[in-house]
Amino acid sequence: MRDISILIADDEEEIADLITIHLEKEGYKCFKVSDGQEAVRVVETQVFDLLILDIMMPKLDGYEVTRCIREQHNMPIIFLSAKTSDFDKVQGLVIGADDYMTKPFTPIELVARVNAQLRRYIKLNQPKIDTKNNVCVEYGGLVISPSQRTVTLYGESIELTRKEFDILYLLASHPKKVYSAENIFQQVWGDAYFEGGNTVMVHIRTLRKKLKEDNRKNNFIKTVWGIGYTFNG
Repeated sequence: MRDISILIADDEEEIADLITIHLEKEGYKCFKVSDGQEAVRVVETQVFDLLILDIMMPKLDGYEVTRCIREQHNMPIIFLSAKTSDFDKVQGLVIGADDYMTKPFTPIELVARVNAQLRRYIKLNQPKIDTKNNVCVEYGGLVISPSQRTVTLYGESIELTRKEFDILYLLASHPKKVYSAENIFQQVWGDAYFEGGNTVMVHIRTLRKKLKEDNRKNNFIKTVWGIGYTFNG
């Protein structure tokens, strides 16, 4: 079995070195870069199981790096940034990051989060969603294909992140069934519920925007107040 490889992209050399020391103690192979452009380049030429990205980097910031990488890759991405506002955290998750930590940070917490993300990505691998029959789901112009992992709305392609697709397919596969934020987190993220309510809410909000629900009379995703979410098929 090959070593688990982690890319660390941070223009602060001391921080990158500190992260490397602690992750290598866990047995991970680390690769360091100091700007966003180089991060995109090495991801296209090497295999990585997880990325740790700063946001404020030269050439390309962490947001742009994530946008580029998410076009082709679905490995976990953890933002490690001095930006501490809720807006920055939400933006990071919306763009495609799986986790967000703020600086200053404790190495033991970062290692724990890395281990958790890798456990989901490598050991669990597939979300606990029944796509094995590859059955397309179609409702009112919305077509969801689990085999191709594509979504179209009235013939127009809708670009979703990995988690957004899994949430939509989970809900649409069981119309009218109400899922709590805890249910969604456990099935899509494949892990125990741990302060995941806000994460689920952010992904639902972005999903609704991409499905243009602000312009539609009857929305696909319905909020059941005090309980959770359901697909209004």
